[in-house]
Amino acid sequence: MNTTATAELTLVLLDRAAALYHDNPRAMDMLRRQRARFDEPLRLAVIGSPRSGKSTVASALSASGRSLRDIAAMDTDGVAPDATSSEIRKRCADADAVLCLLRRPRGAELNLLRAVNEHPVAQAAPINAVAVLSRADELGGGRADAVISARQIARRARREPELRTLCQDVVAVAGQAASAGRALDATEFGALRALASVPTEQLEAQLLSVQRFVSTQAPLPVDAGTRERLLDRLGVFGVRLAVTLIRQGSDTQPTLAAQLAQRSGLAELRETIERLFLARIDVVKARAALLALDVLLRMEPRRGSAALLTELDRVVAGAQEFHELRLASALSADPALFPDGLREEAMRLIGGNGVGPAERLGLREPSGAQVKAALRDILRRWRLVAHSPELGATSRRAALVVLRSVETIATGGAPATPAYVR
Repeated sequence: MNTTATAELTLVLLDRAAALYHDNPRAMDMLRRQRARFDEPLRLAVIGSPRSGKSTVASALSASGRSLRDIAAMDTDGVAPDATSSEIRKRCADADAVLCLLRRPRGAELNLLRAVNEHPVAQAAPINAVAVLSRADELGGGRADAVISARQIARRARREPELRTLCQDVVAVAGQAASAGRALDATEFGALRALASVPTEQLEAQLLSVQRFVSTQAPLPVDAGTRERLLDRLGVFGVRLAVTLIRQGSDTQPTLAAQLAQRSGLAELRETIERLFLARIDVVKARAALLALDVLLRMEPRRGSAALLTELDRVVAGAQEFHELRLASALSADPALFPDGLREEAMRLIGGNGVGPAERLGLREPSGAQVKAALRDILRRWRLVAHSPELGATSRRAALVVLRSVETIATGGAPATPAYVR
């Protein structure tokens, strides 16, 4: 297993805790499980209120093919509106990362994210959660372009101060349409093609309500029973979208399935999971293990646990990978954080695409002299950026994170934690 500095330090802490709690069977079982999970698929909990689309999103991800083969999606029970923070945390206690399904990105809906981030370690490293607007078709009024409207809402939400402290990203998904494409049978696909032949105004008039669409009196070339099955499978939005895609040329079943995944937001959700979780899988797992270890040390203190807890706090505070992930999220949410040209370089230097040290420097198969020269130029440039009076305080702090990443590459390890990294 290739591990980052933070993951390696976490494994050392788990081993030291095992020596400390060797006579405690329950603690030893937890510690063994946390260590073993570094070699297992990433556990991704899908949580949300009843009817938020949890099972639909989980099944759509499970059917997403090889790109997400390193993920085990966990479909949790629906979270009741009056659920306590402790109950919510229990639902995702065994997860490394969490998808929080929301109908709208505001108000009481955010209680899920607040609960997930309530622990001090979670607050110090809020890198394991993504908010999913899972009923994107409803946000967009059920139109064929509903997900486009929902994406605009998601983009605005990413810039909200509280949301930026609670999750890494906000993604809009029409879950029902996302999962339905691959499950369509030949009869249903044939029915959609038949509906695509109906003049647009005539079909839209029948799709104004569920009752009109499934009515036996509807002047459509598909029987009422099949139309009802299409609604169960796709929903009104999915039917509209599928018919539009067929009219635009996606007139084979595989092509339609691929386009439904793309247009429903599932493809963006997959890319987000790959970028934020799978590209840094050992960092996300380390964060989960540190949180579990922190709980053990505080709940069952014994001689030596205080010293170990101090070491744990030091690891969390000095985890440059945590700061890199947070900055990658900020760069995606706020393109104006750095001037033109610097944003792309910053994303590369902090490993936003999961690349290695040489690729971070923009080099391929470099010589030692090339690496030294590149590091010298990059360090000089980012020191100037980090202290530029033309940039705001937020941008300068972000530049210091980039600078520390470059220093880490230069030294071949993690430098001491500077005071500015909070």
